[in-house]
Amino acid sequence: MSHISTTTNENRLREEIAEIGRSFRLLGMAPGTSGNISARLDDGWLMTPTNASLGALDPAAISKLDWDGNLLDGEPPTKESFLHRAFYDQRPDTGGIIHLHATHSAAVSCLNGLDERSCLPPITPYFVMRVGRLPLIPYYRPGDPALGDAIREHAKSHGAVLLANHGPVVAGKTLEAARNAIEELEETAKLYLLLRQHDVRTLGEAEIDELRQAFGAHW
Repeated sequence: MSHISTTTNENRLREEIAEIGRSFRLLGMAPGTSGNISARLDDGWLMTPTNASLGALDPAAISKLDWDGNLLDGEPPTKESFLHRAFYDQRPDTGGIIHLHATHSAAVSCLNGLDERSCLPPITPYFVMRVGRLPLIPYYRPGDPALGDAIREHAKSHGAVLLANHGPVVAGKTLEAARNAIEELEETAKLYLLLRQHDVRTLGEAEIDELRQAFGAHW
């Protein structure tokens, strides 16, 4: 019975990863073969394959890895799987992780003068509630394992980070939570770029504290 339940859950997550990938492609948030998605299993984790378009994922081809990173099933995983592993190692309650090169958040990651403690200010309550502070990770070349170590330094206390000149990585208790958070992050990045030449009213500490008390927001 346990084996059947595990298999059913794994198949469900494979389908969910493919559905989320298609939605990101339709939203214009996953150009080309950029971005990757993962989900935690009882006996390892699922990871989108290398050089795969998120808009055309085959659920059966999605990589299954054990916690030592060994491939158990599917195609070889993305070279950026260590970004996900850094969050899973530091946040045991994480159920899903998404990394995208979405246009507006990637654009913000290329700006000089960002606040390294949080690249985006508290413009809306939804950003505070769903994402929280967004620390900046310095630039590393794609695939550099040192980037995983840099993420680990922040992952325990933050559910999302922004990779300089690259894009965001977001963890959630479920895949759906990670999806909602990264879409909110992308929308906030868009607002931030639209408002850069304006006098912006951000949320004050009292308003943020109210969100902490009412919704458990982490800021």
